[in-house]
Amino acid sequence: MSKARTLIEVRDLAVSFRVGDTESPAIENISFDIRHGETVALVGESGSGKSVTALSIMQLLPYPAARHPAGEILFDGQNLVDAGHSMMRAIRGNRISMIFQEPMTSLNPLHVIERQVGEVLKVHRGMSDSAARARVLELLDKVGIQDPESRLGSFPHQLSGGQRQRVMIAMALANEPELLIADEPTTALDVTIQAQILELLKALQHDQNMAMLLITHDLGVVRKMADRVCVMTDGHIVEKGATAQIFEKPKHAYTRHLLAAEPKGSPPKANLKAPVVVETENLKVWFPVKRGLLRRTVDHIKAVDGIDVVVREGQTLGIVGESGSGKTTLGLAIMRLVSSQGAIAYMGTRIENYSRAEMRPLRREMQIVFQDPFGSLSPRMSIRQIVSEGLGVQNPEMSRAEKDQRVVHALEEVGLGADIMHRYPHEFSGGQRQRIAIARAMALEPKFVMMDEPTSALDMSVQAQIVDLLRDLQRRHGLAYLFISHDLKVVRALSNTVIVMQAGKVVEQGTTTKIFNRPETDYTRALIAAAFDLTTVPTGAAAT
Repeated sequence: MSKARTLIEVRDLAVSFRVGDTESPAIENISFDIRHGETVALVGESGSGKSVTALSIMQLLPYPAARHPAGEILFDGQNLVDAGHSMMRAIRGNRISMIFQEPMTSLNPLHVIERQVGEVLKVHRGMSDSAARARVLELLDKVGIQDPESRLGSFPHQLSGGQRQRVMIAMALANEPELLIADEPTTALDVTIQAQILELLKALQHDQNMAMLLITHDLGVVRKMADRVCVMTDGHIVEKGATAQIFEKPKHAYTRHLLAAEPKGSPPKANLKAPVVVETENLKVWFPVKRGLLRRTVDHIKAVDGIDVVVREGQTLGIVGESGSGKTTLGLAIMRLVSSQGAIAYMGTRIENYSRAEMRPLRREMQIVFQDPFGSLSPRMSIRQIVSEGLGVQNPEMSRAEKDQRVVHALEEVGLGADIMHRYPHEFSGGQRQRIAIARAMALEPKFVMMDEPTSALDMSVQAQIVDLLRDLQRRHGLAYLFISHDLKVVRALSNTVIVMQAGKVVEQGTTTKIFNRPETDYTRALIAAAFDLTTVPTGAAAT
């Protein structure tokens, strides 16, 4: 590797942002290089400057609010800091590509997948419609999209989070770039697909001698993928070196902090005598497949196919499985947010036939924390408005002072203070936004909380903090959690019992100890193997 030619060199780079008359530094004196065929990882917590560094390379920062007070970015000898628009248009998407962290906000909601991936090929390579279509199919197949031809006409909202991220990866790799910037490329992916995508990226890198800048909070990914590591905090690189050296002999205290950060501890022992809060019997969610001029139903997609669920007071039921296995649909059905068949009982009362008006009083006691806190928090509302919104609906008789008191209490419970009430979501890190989302749910004093991938987009250290917070809230209030996640390490730390799903069905269920220590099915063993050892792509678990 030492003989490889340097492709990109960042020298003493600084970035600052101007708001009004105030200019604040975001990164200072950043220096590193990447050689052909090499992977360099930037690691650090939210707000450390990783993504700002990456966006500087692509010249995608919001100019003129952002500027470079100092430094150079030399790509194949050319300084990108001084590059004009025409040069950057020729480089972006062609010689340098980027996989963004949030596929839902990066993909155009108005365009189908074929058009979005094909556009890259037509703009940079001048491909015809038929040639672009063939290449799009090839790319979608490479990144693990099953039956890619059927997905060409799909819009982003019709794909799962993992499928959308795979489309982003296909777009980035379309023109075989010399440098791939991967900003949290596997955040939205389940563990088996994560392993497959990482193997794919390594194979493409080897075939094309492609350089890669990997930005991630997942240190397991860094250890398996990176040749060298740069550790960032507060806009500075505090340590850099070969991956083995960083992991085995870290020198800086912050690096040691990152390596020690992982969800720890274990939940209380499963209590099968605790009162049942939510229960389902033979729950089904089937989506009709319509074809022909008259749009007749010819088949069904069985997203949830006959599942029994029991969630008890003070206990956590973890739902695990690959993208498209039906995890989120199961949760939405239990919350009565999608149509379903089968019995659903809340606190012993059947609710599957409740109307919207009949469900409204129960919404106070049945809350949701979503995967993406940035997408689920309105950017136009202050934190006070966001956290108190449910109180206004469920408790219209409450005075403003009473609402504010409840909001302050909820924020303090999740480790935030009353001083943030008049700020807005964009002013906070990912971990802080997720705490705000949890506070919004806690303000209504619920009994049951469905959590859909609440830690997947967070740094490892922040994940551990959120797990500790959820465990503490559960202990204090006797909360029942339905915890949906592809991160088996978090599930193991938080859940008392686990259901493993595949293709809408339960393939295995039991206590957390049993599932993780004595898995009975090949599928469960494959999930666990992928979660705790990313060096090998597991067999027995199909991409979905």
